[in-house]
Amino acid sequence: METTQMEDNKNWFKRGWWLILLIAAGLVAPHVISEFYLLILGEALVMSLFALSFNLLFGYMGQLPFGQAAFYGLGGYGMAILLTKFQVNFWLSFIAGIGIAALIGLLVGLFCVRLRGIYFSILTLAFGQLIFVVIYKWHDFTGGDDGIQGVFPPEFFKDPIAYYYFILIVFCLSAFILWRIIHSPFGYTLQAMRENSERTEFLGIPIARYQLIAFVISAAFAGLAGALWAPFYRSVAPSTLMWVKSGEPVMATILGGAGLFFGPVLGTFLITFIHAYLLGFTHFWPIIMGTLILIVIFLLPGGILGFIKEKLENRQNRNQQTQG
Repeated sequence: METTQMEDNKNWFKRGWWLILLIAAGLVAPHVISEFYLLILGEALVMSLFALSFNLLFGYMGQLPFGQAAFYGLGGYGMAILLTKFQVNFWLSFIAGIGIAALIGLLVGLFCVRLRGIYFSILTLAFGQLIFVVIYKWHDFTGGDDGIQGVFPPEFFKDPIAYYYFILIVFCLSAFILWRIIHSPFGYTLQAMRENSERTEFLGIPIARYQLIAFVISAAFAGLAGALWAPFYRSVAPSTLMWVKSGEPVMATILGGAGLFFGPVLGTFLITFIHAYLLGFTHFWPIIMGTLILIVIFLLPGGILGFIKEKLENRQNRNQQTQG
């Protein structure tokens, strides 16, 4: 029994060494990179969490939501309004921002999970734009097109390094929770619905209820990303709820690979850092990013991480055949 446990630990270390290395790099990063790139790294982590929330529905449930930015923006606005207008405690505002996104996610999800395919995508887009218009037009409460400025974190989080570590901890915990959800019986049921929803329903599984739960979880994690973003950027604007923002996790997931848990994270890091680098040379960076995504779609349909995984598995199989 003890030997089996040791072998399991050894196998886990062999599989997860790269993850330990990345976490160690994330812990050391503030002491070896400039403040500019530390801010970019923080942004990449927040956007990665946003992309992971999107991929719970797209990659694992098989539905393409196109209004995910609404929940991201609601998390940010919920926190910003409570902090600046009502002077509510930072932590209570943070939790309330997530709760508001989850609650609106429940209301929107009640309608959206009745539909599938393109109809689901269009309805999420319609609800997303409806929420955007409410925020944009309600000037007295939300600041309208000016947004809300002066969303400051507590004194001990005003240091960029301290807030970066806060983002890193929240990201690691959230990614772990999402990973456990995906690898739970609930997550396997979602994947079964993705493969064949009719057959899953025929087995007696209430797919609408499962989809609604996944929708609320996804909205809550998108709201968490928004609540992290507002104090990080010191403001929140209506553009965080626009359909253009909803397109960002779509591009990141296609680039990194929707079929793998860390695919959206890789895609988000590539987009964020390439954008930050190219912006110093040209304003035509969307053309370069668009070209890159077209190349990935045509040549690497499983995304960059999917391509790497396929090559590693082929190499492993060849080695096993040679040894055999």
